[in-house]
Amino acid sequence: MSVNETVIALLRPKPNLTRLADDPPHVQAAAQAAVDSPDGIGTIASFWTEVPLPATGTWNAPGKGGAQADLVLTAPQDQVPLLFIEVDNCHETPEELADKLQKYARFFRRKVKDTDGRERPMWRTRWNAPDTWTGDRTHPPVLLVFNKLGERNPNITVSKLSELTSHLWQGQQRKGYHDYDGKIPIIATGLGNLTEHGPNGPVFFRFGRDRMQPLREAIGNPRREAAEARSREEARAHQEEHQAKVRRAAEEQAAKKAAEREARRPACTGCGARFTDARWEAAQATDWGTPKDSHPHLCDGCKQRALTAERQAAQAGPEYQEHDQVVPEQKAGGTWLSRFRG
Repeated sequence: MSVNETVIALLRPKPNLTRLADDPPHVQAAAQAAVDSPDGIGTIASFWTEVPLPATGTWNAPGKGGAQADLVLTAPQDQVPLLFIEVDNCHETPEELADKLQKYARFFRRKVKDTDGRERPMWRTRWNAPDTWTGDRTHPPVLLVFNKLGERNPNITVSKLSELTSHLWQGQQRKGYHDYDGKIPIIATGLGNLTEHGPNGPVFFRFGRDRMQPLREAIGNPRREAAEARSREEARAHQEEHQAKVRRAAEEQAAKKAAEREARRPACTGCGARFTDARWEAAQATDWGTPKDSHPHLCDGCKQRALTAERQAAQAGPEYQEHDQVVPEQKAGGTWLSRFRG
């Protein structure tokens, strides 16, 4: 029953209010509160009960030394790819729970050959989960749900259990966060708090931390995520700065080459205007398959005028030029005399 209550507390199904229209007001009020409460995690198909975790043997024929999970939750759509859940009615001692968690660790470390012939952790041959959890190459998290039916105080149990299993969950201190590679995130909560607040409430205590958190934060590593986000932002800013420097250097180099080219740009000996790019290129043409330019020192306009003048002179011919020559008038005796007298 405690396992079923845990599933309901995590799933938080929403009642159909239309089917409760004839129920007493207090029932309708409770149903409305359930509808208005935050959503749970997964669907009913996301939960499996009494799942063997063989440290030896096979899935179908587990050997000795393994554990059996009360619940396994897979809800990647809700950012909980894989979660193993143990429900304790406060009858087990911290030592008994520590032994069970040790069996979890043995199972997580076990490797087998997958269908592709590659060796990988056995749990990965059955469940899909990210290669890393929030940047850490950790084992899947284990949630301990305490239902206070027995005589043992869950607060004392958690405190003692945390000491007994520190080698399983304790990470390495890094700059601003902990690295949990090869460790098991172990989280604890009470069934009463879970039922009241659901997986989104700050009722989950992860071993090694000093505050209660919502489930997704407890199974994750927010400080590492923040540190990696800062690193990515710094790397992005550094890359943008580098690219900006490269662009500025390229622009400066291009401007320098353009200025040097402009300094070499020829000027027309006729009018003094600078050559256009097309005129400059034409003036530099060689006779290697390209006709030489007839007036390489003139701009297009001056070249056309020069060609026109040369063409008119060629059409006139020597004789026409001589007979058509204008003879200056002569001045004699203080008066102008025409060359022709009538």
